[in-house]
Amino acid sequence: MSQLLPSWPLLSAFVAASFVLAVTPGPGVFYIVTRSLMQGRGAGLASVAGVALGNLGNAIGACIGLAALFAVSAVAFTVVKYAGAAYLVYLGWQALRTPAPTNESVPAIAPASSARIFRDGFVVALLNPKTAIFFAAFLPQFIDATTAPMMQSIALASLFVAIAAMTDSLYALAAGVAAPLLRRARGARAAGRYVTAGAFFGLGLLTAATGSRR
Repeated sequence: MSQLLPSWPLLSAFVAASFVLAVTPGPGVFYIVTRSLMQGRGAGLASVAGVALGNLGNAIGACIGLAALFAVSAVAFTVVKYAGAAYLVYLGWQALRTPAPTNESVPAIAPASSARIFRDGFVVALLNPKTAIFFAAFLPQFIDATTAPMMQSIALASLFVAIAAMTDSLYALAAGVAAPLLRRARGARAAGRYVTAGAFFGLGLLTAATGSRR
């Protein structure tokens, strides 16, 4: 275990910092909450799993040098960033195309399988190069370079993703509790697809318009 994790003072500081960063709402949390509100708690938890796996992929990529490539190559960063933004816009378009309900018994958004929701969350998280750059900047602060730094970085990245998955799950569960109340509100179902589409469009535009290689 001593080969995989730093000393306790560094590890405890890492856990505390990770929790603060994970619990702070960001695009990933917004995506998960939107899924939970519009499609239920199960969809939110499936999104949590997909986002966690996508983040883990970025973390491992950062550990083996992918983040360094993004940091020096504007082309690589731009290609992946806009691919992720385009996928978010695609999800918004899919939500917008869902037919409006004709009565209160029809959900605002057509049900999707857990596998599809998981896949969407995975792709959205994976196609965000800023996540890899974040891990490349954050992890070295807590690594003891004298003992297997590569293995430590992968272990710490996995721990961060696990912490984020737990806090994201709490957001999904809270939003899932609120979802039935919103569904009972007059007009909420009819407006649901527009809210979802707007959220995905907004996330896509935000991803494309913000961030740099620094």
